Amino acid sequence: MDVTATRLFCGSDHDIRNDVVLRHDGGVITDISEAARPATGPRSLILPAFVDAHDHARPRASSFGAVGMPLESWILRTVVGTPVDPYLTAASAFARAAQAGCAAMMVHYTRPSGTMPLVDEARAIARAAGDVGIRIAFAIAVRDQNPIVYGDSEAVLSGLPADDRKTIEQLFVRAPMSPKAYIELTDAIAAAIGGPKVDVQLGPAGVQWCSKPLLEAVAENSARTGRRIHMHLLETTYQRTWADQHFPGGIVRYLRDIGFLSERLTLAHCIHARPDELEMIAASGARIVTNFSSNLHLRSGLAPIAAAHGCGCAIAVGVDGLALDEDDDVLREMRLVQMMHGGLGFKRTWTAQEFFTLAIRNGRRATGAPGTGELAVGAPADFVSIDLDRLERDQILDADPLDLLFARGNASLISELVVDGRSVAKAGRCLGVDLPAIEQELRDITRASAATYAHVLRAWPRLSNSVQHWFEAQLTCN
Repeated sequence: MDVTATRLFCGSDHDIRNDVVLRHDGGVITDISEAARPATGPRSLILPAFVDAHDHARPRASSFGAVGMPLESWILRTVVGTPVDPYLTAASAFARAAQAGCAAMMVHYTRPSGTMPLVDEARAIARAAGDVGIRIAFAIAVRDQNPIVYGDSEAVLSGLPADDRKTIEQLFVRAPMSPKAYIELTDAIAAAIGGPKVDVQLGPAGVQWCSKPLLEAVAENSARTGRRIHMHLLETTYQRTWADQHFPGGIVRYLRDIGFLSERLTLAHCIHARPDELEMIAASGARIVTNFSSNLHLRSGLAPIAAAHGCGCAIAVGVDGLALDEDDDVLREMRLVQMMHGGLGFKRTWTAQEFFTLAIRNGRRATGAPGTGELAVGAPADFVSIDLDRLERDQILDADPLDLLFARGNASLISELVVDGRSVAKAGRCLGVDLPAIEQELRDITRASAATYAHVLRAWPRLSNSVQHWFEAQLTCN
């Protein structure tokens, strides 16, 4: 198939090629050559497809009242947004990502529906990705400790009325999965859904939620099998304090010493990582995924991304289900990261071209997607087409289109997404599934089952209060 482009950014040498035709066949780019400029017709900019390197493929949290609260409360509140249908929930998330230009997404699956065995739920999610047409990485986010707060929850539970306590315990306090059972579950999921467009990973939820035996089992299994690991780390100031209390020698040093840190590892957030910890992460070859808008929504802080990049750490970008406008616009997320961390005064951290290239390359490594994202002969045919007429709508003097994209670009400019040679989204519409119909069906099902969580909503004010008091008393912010 031939795709004619007015301008093309291949992503390797940071140069722009003008008037080219990109040919692809069987999901692979076969040729990129000069072409005559058409006399009329829309003008386009072809770019490597985007990557959402950290997400959860869940419903929009604000729809369920999870707004304006820190992670430690927010994560409990989102229980009322537990997927009512795993396939529909995942398909809606994947379709929104596709319409925003994402060829690949990391699904760190933190809240299973509970309506079916986990292997079957993973199959439903993989089917949704296949129907939409994007690549995914998938990991069940496992926990085996601290289900309510980062420590003994008795002080929280004892202050609740008996009925409320029973409700919360039934939802959150369950027998944990053993490390051996988790490894076996991951193996079973990999056997069921792993393939060229689905990379199954190990997904410990975070150090405060995982025991040492679990973390060590994950590290050993990854080293032995080569399987990637995806985990949250030091997202909030409360997690920083907990880590310092429980790992006085340093949490990142502990992870390094057990073999957890490696080029197979991707760490989400790292907002409260210290300079020596960034150096250790960089030296290991692990990546950090930053989630700018999510961090703002949850008041978690600003990650030291420029410092991490400066010491050689690989940086990627994720939406985390909480883009600035909850619209899954990863292009806007990349722009926000570039604007926040791109430099001070005349000192630049990177150019827009450099940042875009490293975000795509490291995002593909995080998700297990093949190639570096570079548009070149033999590379996967994963690319987006930008409406150049709209991007340059009032242009008077010539400008590098990447500079312009990082000044004003958003998902509305995307005219087409191609993944593995297949047109997945066009003119703002996902082609593989009917997103408006899916979202309407999800709303209908959720509203019909709203009574299921009425008891949670009754308990919420007291639980929220109690959780806040626990954190304020037990874990003093640094």
